[in-house]
Amino acid sequence: MTSGDAGTASENTNTSDIRSWRSIVTLIVFVLTNIIVLFPFHIPVPVPIALRDGILKALVSLRIIAPRPPTSPSNGRSKLIWMRFPVNFLTAPLIADLFLLAILAIGKKEVHDGTVGADNISPLDIMAFFLSLAYIAISIDASGLIRYLAFRVLQWGGKVGHRLFFYLYAFFFILTAFIGNDPVILSGTAFLAYMTRVSSNILHPRAWIYTQFTVANMASAILVSSNPTNLVLAGAFDIKFINYTANIIVPVVITAIVLFPFLLYIVFADESLIPVSIKMHELPEEIKNKKPINPNIPNARANMEEQEDEHLNDEAGQLLSLEEIMNPFLDKKGAAFGGIIMAATLIAVLALNASSASSGEHPVFYVTVPAAVILIVFDLALGWMNRKETREIARQSRDKLEISHAEKQQQRRLQPIDELPSAVPSETEPSPISEITPEEEKSPQHVPAAMVTGKSSDSEAPKLEDGKDKTPSKPTTLSSLVVDLWRWAQETFPTSTTVLAHLPLALIPFAFCMFVLVQALVSRGWILVFAHGWDHWVSKTGTVGAIGGMAFLSVILCNFAGTNIGTSILLSRVIQAWQGIHNQTIHPGASPISDRTFWATVYSMALGVNYGAFSAAFSASLAGLLWRDILARKHIRVSRLDFARVNIPIIAISMVVGCVALIAQVYIIRSNEPYDR
Repeated sequence: MTSGDAGTASENTNTSDIRSWRSIVTLIVFVLTNIIVLFPFHIPVPVPIALRDGILKALVSLRIIAPRPPTSPSNGRSKLIWMRFPVNFLTAPLIADLFLLAILAIGKKEVHDGTVGADNISPLDIMAFFLSLAYIAISIDASGLIRYLAFRVLQWGGKVGHRLFFYLYAFFFILTAFIGNDPVILSGTAFLAYMTRVSSNILHPRAWIYTQFTVANMASAILVSSNPTNLVLAGAFDIKFINYTANIIVPVVITAIVLFPFLLYIVFADESLIPVSIKMHELPEEIKNKKPINPNIPNARANMEEQEDEHLNDEAGQLLSLEEIMNPFLDKKGAAFGGIIMAATLIAVLALNASSASSGEHPVFYVTVPAAVILIVFDLALGWMNRKETREIARQSRDKLEISHAEKQQQRRLQPIDELPSAVPSETEPSPISEITPEEEKSPQHVPAAMVTGKSSDSEAPKLEDGKDKTPSKPTTLSSLVVDLWRWAQETFPTSTTVLAHLPLALIPFAFCMFVLVQALVSRGWILVFAHGWDHWVSKTGTVGAIGGMAFLSVILCNFAGTNIGTSILLSRVIQAWQGIHNQTIHPGASPISDRTFWATVYSMALGVNYGAFSAAFSASLAGLLWRDILARKHIRVSRLDFARVNIPIIAISMVVGCVALIAQVYIIRSNEPYDR
């Protein structure tokens, strides 16, 4: 779209629509949806056992799933089972949109504008750009480059705690600025979890993991390509990518400079968090000199995750963690080619965007999608060339894993009967959803049928040791074919399948549904009401009030308005409506917005939606949910209360410093002349 389309959403200045019942319901649904995103839950749904069994029998007859082992009769017990339906950031916005469609609160126009785009915001273009660039960034991560560079930084920092803290702080900041925060959180979080575990005098990883999360989200504000929120903002106000970076980089860098000593000497000023001298356990030479194994290959490290669970706090567990950080795998070809593709793509994107007359003239995904396709072809070709080696590693690891599971099952069989856990859940339990999940039957952790029926495990062990499972084969089904095909793809193309598994695909339905929800607020007049409220605030407080008010709103709404993505969509529409209020073409005689105040508002929002990720709730950003899940897998539990308690002083100082720097910047480089697109 051209810049001339800006403000069309605000041309209807009649706010009387908000009095209709559909408008009121729309606002209530929007608020409830965002509360659910913040506090997800499950709804127990009763399902008749007869219906479940009928569906399962039909699926078995169609050879979609394998036959299930017979279950004991209910003997007069409840004829219902309870399944838990998740209501979260994926399902809640979709349900809200469907509900609004059902009551005719929204229609074809809102769905079109929320997916195809309107007023310079094009969700399809944004998703194509972000996902294609995400593939390139995560492919670089899958090559092992980020962990290898972190290992080198660890070597440079040595055992001096404050120096290592600074090196990692600068490393994560620079890396995120170029490739975005998702790859840095994927690899950096696990690296820090291992690093702090193998240090004898770092009693808690709090300082390191919170600092990394803060820096990753702060630096993502610098480039438009680093965060989808920046893409929404740049598109909404037709900002050239190079101009966006030029206007935001100074406040961000100043924030990073001021924040470091604040973190080191105030927030985390404790020897148990950041010791002056870090005491690291040493990795034995035989392990240090061992050829690292590609972790993207299925079960490449055999039963490492299970060993971590068993040896969490002993020497064996520390050796596993040490090997992860001190003997990292690096695919040099993949890292080099991915780095070249990323650099060339970013340069081409900046050049194309700078040469375009408007943001929609030459969509930047014209560059990123072909670049991602080139890298996909390269990853597939490299995987095919190395398929013999990767398949052999996967086979050997799978055999070791099966033997290990067989040994554990044998140990369980030798336990007294009263020590064995109950293996047959009651059909009246509230969460039997696993009963109808055929994938579990294919997982390596699934207990073999022979062990459930009581056959001798002694006769099973030799079969596994020979690397051949001689148990009766199950009939081929669609689910088994899919599982086998996916395992074959993982063993043949480990990099491509790893990247696919880590792509932020959940962002697609969430973002589209949020775009439609916000468009519903536009069509029902609520956005214009919010814009009038913002206009009154700015008219009373001026440029400084605009910066402070928008910064505060954006951070708060990140926690209560559907993550920072939902916040950027909502506030962009509000600012566009604010433009419409002062559009002299639409409203002759309206006082114009000054250039200084307008851009102060836009860039304070940019600071807020990026910094807001490290504020009070995990759901302030999708990166926060990812960060929490990675830490949980590494046995580091972070509660909601701890997350808010640690982050509130960090976000407070970050926003104050960033806003002060932005105020100084706009008063130096911007004038009070009327803003004119």
